[in-house]
Amino acid sequence: MPKILLQSDCPTLKLASRGKVRDIYDLGEHLLIVTSDRISAFDVIMDQGIPDKGIVLTQISKFWFEQMKDLVPNHIVSTEVDEFPVSARAYREQLEGRSMLVKKAAPLPIECIVRGYVSGSGWKDYQAHGAICGIKLPAGLRQSDQLPEPIFTPSTKAELGEHDENIDFARAEQLCGAEVAAQVRDLTIAIYQRARQFADTKGLIIADTKFEFGLIDGQLIWIDEALTPDSSRFWPKDLYQPGGPQPSFDKQFLRDYLETLDWGKVAPPPQLPDEIVEKTADKYREALQRLTGISL
Repeated sequence: MPKILLQSDCPTLKLASRGKVRDIYDLGEHLLIVTSDRISAFDVIMDQGIPDKGIVLTQISKFWFEQMKDLVPNHIVSTEVDEFPVSARAYREQLEGRSMLVKKAAPLPIECIVRGYVSGSGWKDYQAHGAICGIKLPAGLRQSDQLPEPIFTPSTKAELGEHDENIDFARAEQLCGAEVAAQVRDLTIAIYQRARQFADTKGLIIADTKFEFGLIDGQLIWIDEALTPDSSRFWPKDLYQPGGPQPSFDKQFLRDYLETLDWGKVAPPPQLPDEIVEKTADKYREALQRLTGISL
């Protein structure tokens, strides 16, 4: 099994934060984002990592940021360790393939979610209200049905260990200002539309995804990650069958396994069998291979 990086250890660099997956170092002018192999489910970080996961997420993000740079600027300065500040290069073994040197931006206080299909929390919302985040939808939709048009369904950003809260567009306007909220809504849908068309040619359906944006000197910039299996639902097109949940190339496989356990979805997490860890890793690697042609 490939080596797993559960946590980066760069003692001479200034650690700014550790999230569920990413360790962020403040290098002065820029930030260094190191994507670990940690995996979380139901907002609980598992004790075991998923081999190659951090590399998969970084390489997929790099691919999509490049694909969309004519639509919106992104935060990447470099993904090559040789181009990082000298202080960071000492940690090459930990950083290679899984790190990004990025511009500093002021993050918006919302997650920008776009849905093209009825799934996940959107399906629960639709069943209860006939709507998702206040957007009324046609009656009679089945789980995993394609929506007539993609919809923008933002959420708040929760602190580590808490749950994001779905909000309507009016609340997004309150949090970000009407002009910025409209900009990110339109950008989120435009990026998704283009990505969905591309993924379709690779035999993948992107059911939904979430983005983060920030501001640098008043200009919107796309930050964090881009259309990865952690932030998106990828379904194999040839197995798509609406009316229930779909097989997927993301951590839904892990969630489905955890749902079979007698576990209250709070820390500490259960130990994961090797088979579940390896199958999850395979799904991440296949998403990378299908989208970018890169094999690990």
